[in-house]
Amino acid sequence: MTPGSINHIGATLRRVKLQVARHASCGGDHSLRRKLLVGAGIAFICTSILAVGVIGRSFDDYRRARQNLRGLESYRIILSAANLLSAERGPSNSVLGDAGVTHGVLRERLNAFRARSDAILDQVSAPFGAGVPADLLKPVRAQLLEARRQVDGVAATPLERRGLDDVQSSIESMFKVVDTFQSVVAWKAGMLTASNPALAEPVMTGRIFSDLREFGGRIGSQIVAPIAISQPLPLKNLIDSNRTRGRILELWNLVGDHAVASRGDPRLAVPLGDAERMFFGQGLGLIDTLIAEGRKSGNYTMTADEFTVRFVDTLKPLEQLRGAFLDVAIERLTEIRTGALVILTVTIAITMIILAVLVGLVLAAQRFVFGPLLRAREAVIALAEDRLTVFRHERPHAIEMRRLFDAIGILRDSLAERASLTRQLKVQAETDGLTGLMNRRALDMIGESHTSSQVMADGVCLILMDVDHFKSINDRHGHLEGDRVLKETIQSIRPMLGVNDLFARFGGEEFVILIPGRDIGEALALAERIRSRLQESRIVLSDGATVKVTASFGVAKGSLGQFAWRRLIEAADAALYRAKSDGRNCVRQSQPAPSLVPDLPDEPESGKSPKKTIAAQ
Repeated sequence: MTPGSINHIGATLRRVKLQVARHASCGGDHSLRRKLLVGAGIAFICTSILAVGVIGRSFDDYRRARQNLRGLESYRIILSAANLLSAERGPSNSVLGDAGVTHGVLRERLNAFRARSDAILDQVSAPFGAGVPADLLKPVRAQLLEARRQVDGVAATPLERRGLDDVQSSIESMFKVVDTFQSVVAWKAGMLTASNPALAEPVMTGRIFSDLREFGGRIGSQIVAPIAISQPLPLKNLIDSNRTRGRILELWNLVGDHAVASRGDPRLAVPLGDAERMFFGQGLGLIDTLIAEGRKSGNYTMTADEFTVRFVDTLKPLEQLRGAFLDVAIERLTEIRTGALVILTVTIAITMIILAVLVGLVLAAQRFVFGPLLRAREAVIALAEDRLTVFRHERPHAIEMRRLFDAIGILRDSLAERASLTRQLKVQAETDGLTGLMNRRALDMIGESHTSSQVMADGVCLILMDVDHFKSINDRHGHLEGDRVLKETIQSIRPMLGVNDLFARFGGEEFVILIPGRDIGEALALAERIRSRLQESRIVLSDGATVKVTASFGVAKGSLGQFAWRRLIEAADAALYRAKSDGRNCVRQSQPAPSLVPDLPDEPESGKSPKKTIAAQ
């Protein structure tokens, strides 16, 4: 189809539209149609107002139930973190009492527990985990590092030279880790109870179970220091142990059978019975035996590691009790959320049915009352406005009407085909065939336009990235593998970009990230994160070989417009050149320089040529 024929069709459609509109304005709409639309509109509005009120209340109930469920799930993660931090004391105690015979096994077990603690702390701070602010976790991580340093220092000392005070100090330093973490637990508990007082009962009971596990483990750690170095039990350790025992019994009296009664779930009965039998029977009995041996002579019947292994087994019912209680609480909240969702869904469905009936009545009246001519009029206007809607051929009409709709259908198909080809050509012209990113041409069109996007009105930051030594990858592994490297590199960068960030292939192994409305510091931070990600990653080629990829980055701040865009590219390119000169695999910012030439309009005045642009140094 030639441009002349397209213009002719467009002009013809505009004339038809004007003629139809003029005819409609002369004759006017039928009063019956106006009354039908007014009546249906009033009924639609009244139904919508009523539905908004009902749906709004149902949605609030669902949102509150979902928020409570998510809050309790994140609270469970925090309590699990407290439990793992407490559990790390077990292998630490074993290492502190090790004489070197099983040092490798004990150290491997300690490293595994430390890895679990680090992983749960990362989950606690993750936005989709517990979402704990970094400021709250900072003192916890600092105390954890200090406690580990003390444990490793004492463990590195020969057993015969380890002092009781040094071992006891290391254990108490591990106590401080959990004590410091209690501020995180209190923060989350306060948030949940403040947002919904109904959560106070599961929140406080869950914390009591968590404290029960902590103090249960602490009473064993309080006597392990003299056992580790085979010395008599000091009076201070005995006093601390008795005080902790009192705290444990107090917590046990607070929960006890109340957990089963309050939740009405027999799943708590098994761990309650196991805790009574194993911890309060076997575990505390083991503590009493060792205390008696320590007060008498200091000759213990077991090593620190043997005591730790046996005693930790008696703590498992306490962990299971906390988990079972939170399982029951979360299950109840899940049922509440599901019920709220069902009510919300049913309310929306009923509302949609009512509104659909009203719309159906209007459409039925429109179809059977006003006839095919009215639909033909609207069809021609829709085509004139490039709204390529689907039209149905109606058999009951006369042959003239069928031919009219056939002609409209043919015209619609022709316009739809043209629009589809135009879209395909536009995508091919603006997309890089290898990476699927925006190409240089499309990027320049955006950069040279003052009105490309509202979000870019306040300036942009540009990151120019160049894959280091890419030619050597092509020379060594071939161009197909080089293409694979570029694709894998792009895939690793995409998730790190924001919604409004533009990612384009600038040419060869060079890529551009255009960040609208951002400070240069944020752009530098993003470039550094991408650089670190690429440096740490390894790309596996089709033959199984791995390639390490690094990149150099130039970052500049500027604005859009024909000449401003050119200056921005030159500034970023100069910064990239400095990054390569500084050894590659680094990020460099364009050095600020006074602008000698203001940004000119896209079209220079007649008879004048634009001044030469000053590039970034």
